[in-house]
Amino acid sequence: MAEQSGEKSQEATPHRKEQARGQGQVAYSQDLSSAALLIVGILLLRTYGENVIRMVGELMRHQLSTVGPLAADSTNIIAQSQTLIRTLGTALLPVVGLLALAGVLSSVFQVGFLFVPERLAPDLKRLNPLSGLGRILSLSGAMKLGFGMFKVAIVSIVAASVLYLHYEEVLFASALSARELAPFMIDLALTTALWVGIALFTLALFDFAYQKWKHDQDLKMTRQEVVDEMKNMQGDPQMIARRRAVQRQMALNRMGDKVPQADVIVTNPTELAIAIQYKPDEMVAPIVLAKGAGVLAQRIRRLALEHNIPVVERKPLARQLYKEVEPGHPVPDESYAAVAEVLAYVYQLKGKKAPLPRAA
Repeated sequence: MAEQSGEKSQEATPHRKEQARGQGQVAYSQDLSSAALLIVGILLLRTYGENVIRMVGELMRHQLSTVGPLAADSTNIIAQSQTLIRTLGTALLPVVGLLALAGVLSSVFQVGFLFVPERLAPDLKRLNPLSGLGRILSLSGAMKLGFGMFKVAIVSIVAASVLYLHYEEVLFASALSARELAPFMIDLALTTALWVGIALFTLALFDFAYQKWKHDQDLKMTRQEVVDEMKNMQGDPQMIARRRAVQRQMALNRMGDKVPQADVIVTNPTELAIAIQYKPDEMVAPIVLAKGAGVLAQRIRRLALEHNIPVVERKPLARQLYKEVEPGHPVPDESYAAVAEVLAYVYQLKGKKAPLPRAA
């Protein structure tokens, strides 16, 4: 019943997954990247924040101290602008660079290295208010809304818990001077934000797992789709049979040219047939002209009969040559003795002196 109704019960094939990936359809959690950037940003503020504030403060004092009659001079304005850009760049470059690196790594962690130019093009369908309303009212939209409300609740609980743990410090903060209060409030805010970021990152891991599961479900295929894909990739079974028949015929045609040149045919006796040629004046070792099993072996024996080529049964030798030697290649060293014995037998039948194969 499931197959008749077209239910997608089959796991996606590697080709289907690769095709979806090429179109930018991958499991990706925006929350995971955002939470990672939040945590990295807070840690960078803790590490470089004081240094950035100090450098910017010194720059402001320098700029204010140089304000005077020459401030409007174009050369002076250019010099001050260069100093401003250089100072801000020195202060912010490590922060911006590390944030960019964190963003790239969070994406690579989820989808690997993937660039799909088509995804950069504007999608006019997303501007359709009816489509947007449909996404909001769908089951997926309802789940996103519920998950968003759950995140707000978790963030509120975490923030309240951090403030509760620092309850006494907050009470005594009213007695601090303005110079002492500012660092305390900044430190408390960063601590709270860090714990919120950790909580969001934990939730984002669950969201990423859900996105992977949903992605796999979306890519599932019906049995007919799997069959159709196999036909498209491998060809129709009837076409495969025809192709193999053509290849078999081509092999038979090549045998018709090679087998008549052989000195002997070594057989198994009915399963395998190997055509061997040895010209002592031209060859260092005997070579295998052709080999075959089943129908091809029968073809080789038939050609040997037509051209009066001796057929010798040597089961171990036939199996070894068929397994180890391709047509056009010499026999291996370990087969020299057995091949020499066969050639000697053949030349004895012909009343000739057997030329022994020599090692390369």
